[in-house]
Amino acid sequence: MIRFALFPVLLLAFPGTAPAADVAAGQAAFARCKICHSVQAGAPSPVGPNLHGVFGRKAGTLEGYSYSEAMKNSGIVWDDETLTKYLRDPRGTMPGNKMAFPGIKNDDEVPNLLAYLHQATQ
Repeated sequence: MIRFALFPVLLLAFPGTAPAADVAAGQAAFARCKICHSVQAGAPSPVGPNLHGVFGRKAGTLEGYSYSEAMKNSGIVWDDETLTKYLRDPRGTMPGNKMAFPGIKNDDEVPNLLAYLHQATQ
């Protein structure tokens, strides 16, 4: 009985044991995103804004893209936490934004997508 009681304590003692995100799986997931978004520096923004340099950028500030007022006034700075929330529920996170995407429901997909974006948007 004591062994089972200690299991949660052991899990908390080793917080960094989550599986690593899969960049290749993230790239595959980005196939849906690239219909609207680019990750290459200087590439045009076909429908959605270019995501090159997105980490650390204030939402709604990429020059040359027509953002919604909701995005421009959100005050969000894109990082893993803010992108995770937004990608899971764009309309709930930022009511009034223009992104038509309903959100990612698969719990594994967002970390993989973020791993790919970290690599592809530097």
